Amino acid sequence: MSDVSFVRTEMVPEQAPPASSVGVIGWLRENLFSSWLNGILTVLSLAFIYSVLSEILPWLLHSSWTANSLDECRQQIKAAYGATADGACLAVIRERWLQLIFGFYPSELYWRPILAFALAMTALAPVLFTALPRIMLRFSLVAPFLVPWLLWGGTLWTPVAAALGFVFGALAFRLAAPRFGPLVAALAAGAVPVLWWLFLAAGWSQLMQGIIPLGIEAVPSRNFGGFMLSITIGLVAITVSLPIGVLLALGRQSNLFIIRSICTGFIELIRGVPLITLLFVASVLLNYFMPPGTNFDIILRVIIMVTIFASAYMAEVVRGGWPRCPRASTRPPMRWASTTGRRSG
Repeated sequence: MSDVSFVRTEMVPEQAPPASSVGVIGWLRENLFSSWLNGILTVLSLAFIYSVLSEILPWLLHSSWTANSLDECRQQIKAAYGATADGACLAVIRERWLQLIFGFYPSELYWRPILAFALAMTALAPVLFTALPRIMLRFSLVAPFLVPWLLWGGTLWTPVAAALGFVFGALAFRLAAPRFGPLVAALAAGAVPVLWWLFLAAGWSQLMQGIIPLGIEAVPSRNFGGFMLSITIGLVAITVSLPIGVLLALGRQSNLFIIRSICTGFIELIRGVPLITLLFVASVLLNYFMPPGTNFDIILRVIIMVTIFASAYMAEVVRGGWPRCPRASTRPPMRWASTTGRRSG
């Protein structure tokens, strides 16, 4: 009988994987050339990218940054790169760089939007990065009132009056909750700040300015522009739309027909309308629905519309991510929405 065993008694020494299955070559085979169809699509995509870059890169590299006119720009390009060369005239970027950043904001006040941007980033840092000290969140509560004051200027008592509205709302909730219940307390917490801002805040800030004059030079909204305006609208809209979107997502999950219908209708209506239409309504049509003589700041109108638009999409993001959250963390808000056990469908 043979002494050859059918079962190996010693381990085979480890060997390196094939070079074609690891590294860059392995990644290319797995992701770009895994089949003949993917290979053809990869080659066509590379050819398209090459054709685009072969036209754009020479146009950018043969550019002029020092010309004072379009004719001078073309002459400089032809003199430097040949009679048939064509390039970009980018001197306008060098000439109008500050205007692209700050719009028509007064040049002697550039320090204010720069400081406001730094304060806004500092306020967002503890919200985005949990490793930072939690005491920084106190500054995150102050920054929303300080940053607009730096940008628009005016009396310091205006942001103080705006902050007092939230303080009065919190006091109203605390006083009304033990006696009338959470629903009435929530209504009071929403009504008291609105009444304060509409009827009392302006007079109070003027009175305090007369007693203790504190303020900086006011800058009208028509001087805003460029990157400063874009970052202002974007930061405010995204920051405010997050809590609104969460509330809309919870309302859409509610068992209460009215709340669910209102939230669903709002989300679907806003998502079905292009943003440019909302901006047109904010800049042109909204004035027709306001009382005669009403001066509704154009930037504030745009911020409101962009916030509404972002809130609808934020609600869908929250609703879509809800089933992926741990069940223990979703139970309290789902109970609040009276929809325990339901998920997005």
